[in-house]
Amino acid sequence: MSGTVIVGASVAGVRTAQALRSQGYSGAITIVDAEEEWPYDKPALSKSFLSGQSHRDSLELISKTEAASLEIELLLGTRAIGLDVAEKLLEVDRCVPIAYDSLVIATGGRARPSPWGQPEGVHVLRTLDDARKLHNDLSPGAHLAVVGAGFIGAEVASTARAANVEVTLIDPLPYPMSRVMTPEVGDWFSRLHEAHGVTTRFGVGVESIDGGRGNFALKLTDGTEVRSDSVLVGIGSMPNDEWLTDSGLLIDNGVLCDEFCRAIQTEGIYVAGDAARLMDQQTGPSVRLEHWTNAVEQAKTVAHNIVNPGDAQIHQSVEYVWSDQYDWRIQVAGRPSHDLDQVTHGDPFVQGRAAAIFVKGGALRGAVVVNWPRVLIEARKAIARKWTAQELNDRIESLTQSVSITSKD
Repeated sequence: MSGTVIVGASVAGVRTAQALRSQGYSGAITIVDAEEEWPYDKPALSKSFLSGQSHRDSLELISKTEAASLEIELLLGTRAIGLDVAEKLLEVDRCVPIAYDSLVIATGGRARPSPWGQPEGVHVLRTLDDARKLHNDLSPGAHLAVVGAGFIGAEVASTARAANVEVTLIDPLPYPMSRVMTPEVGDWFSRLHEAHGVTTRFGVGVESIDGGRGNFALKLTDGTEVRSDSVLVGIGSMPNDEWLTDSGLLIDNGVLCDEFCRAIQTEGIYVAGDAARLMDQQTGPSVRLEHWTNAVEQAKTVAHNIVNPGDAQIHQSVEYVWSDQYDWRIQVAGRPSHDLDQVTHGDPFVQGRAAAIFVKGGALRGAVVVNWPRVLIEARKAIARKWTAQELNDRIESLTQSVSITSKD
């Protein structure tokens, strides 16, 4: 079998297949995925699907009818186990090696495993099956301990509170989503969770988790203990790249690829989504982005470059991720960071909306926006067009007069 073989049936893989057809690709397209589940979208797993407000059918990335009409073959329940780059063969666990003309690595990532083991009642959240198991433990009046206050942990805490589950949110860092937030913005989210009844334990780690479902004891690094009925361990993710260890591809917490999404020093191999470590055109070092929007945009780039190898496009996009927590829509554009200066517009607890603009030497680096879609649009446009921070601030000032300025010493 030749044509294009895509390894991974999450958003990057499926969108690559669809984009190939929309750009006129006429060769065979095969998607290989280790899960037996029909391809599904993952953002809802920590939100509406976990709460029971949305159902399995609403998560489909592509219908069976569309897959058939586009002549996209799916080999589900088939795990990629190796790659013969010289012979252009994908090795899988259920059949003979699959030949390809072009290969797309879109294997995504997996939840970082619990360091304390994973008995019944201790959960991670990355797959549909993970979400189903966690949902079963979110009964009203139960107590959930969430270890890790990143996006997944914070979203699950929000969903659990909406289900009248008691929640303790634990993180060794001083505030939620600390990788991209300054103390001021992080404080917004600490206050948000506390206002909705979450017990927060920030600045303290977990030493051990003992007991079983319905009676867990989490020993913390300050000597205290948290009791819970179930536990979610949300401490990050890892790229699914271990199957490529012996392939000769350059692997470093993801598959290294150039600005065209091509695997370094190979021909006919592309990478998209969470498994891609892409050369950064602005900063130089490679970066691995775990964002839904980035996966979709990389898929379009990969499809174009497969169809038009003589007119390859550089992958360029403004990083963007969103999170729904309680009644807040939190949107992050660019690369905000705690070591940048910050200009703050509004207050989410007063006006119900706010924006924090992140600056270094007058250059715009990123934005965190709460419940303010017009400003988010302006921020993404400003980053894409390389406006100065002042230009964006002037634009926001035209929308509101509420502004306060803070700077890092």
